[in-house]
Amino acid sequence: MIRLDRITTRSGDKGTTGLADGTRVSKHCPLICAIGAVDEANSLLGMVRQASLPDDIAAQLPSVQNDLFDVGSDLAVPPGGPHEEHIKRISDAQVARLEELVEASTARLAPLTSFVLPGGSPGASWLHLARTVVRRAERDLIAAVDADPARAWNPNLVRYLNRLSDLCFVWARRANDDGRSDVPWRPGANR
Repeated sequence: MIRLDRITTRSGDKGTTGLADGTRVSKHCPLICAIGAVDEANSLLGMVRQASLPDDIAAQLPSVQNDLFDVGSDLAVPPGGPHEEHIKRISDAQVARLEELVEASTARLAPLTSFVLPGGSPGASWLHLARTVVRRAERDLIAAVDADPARAWNPNLVRYLNRLSDLCFVWARRANDDGRSDVPWRPGANR
């Protein structure tokens, strides 16, 4: 059980932050950037939940947000350390669940004949924004892996974020009346 008695600790006042094993790292190191982008994506999904959405998407968002906390803890707790037994690493099953959600949503949509512009309904707009932040989290994670190749990274982290950005895209289309209200890209329309 996690218990937080103090929020203001002043331990980060010199530009460092602590990982779960007590290691101090710079707040701009690639790992912390990845953790921050995951947190930002989770916050955006909280905004998505305030929008009018298809019932099945609204029902799945809390579990996706919970998974993103799992992603953050997987990143913050170095593998094999003293807290390993308390961590729930991102699993194949969590990735597979996102793949199933992508397939189920895609089955309801007409095939794309054009790229779509981010927008449409408020829910779709928030989901498109969440998609871009998840993509950034994925890039930041790759930068962290490249910066610390000796660390035993969970390969499901990249897979999860990659599938989540796909899911945000198809959910955005679903939130646009199953794609009927998508805004198509018209190449060169304003030339």
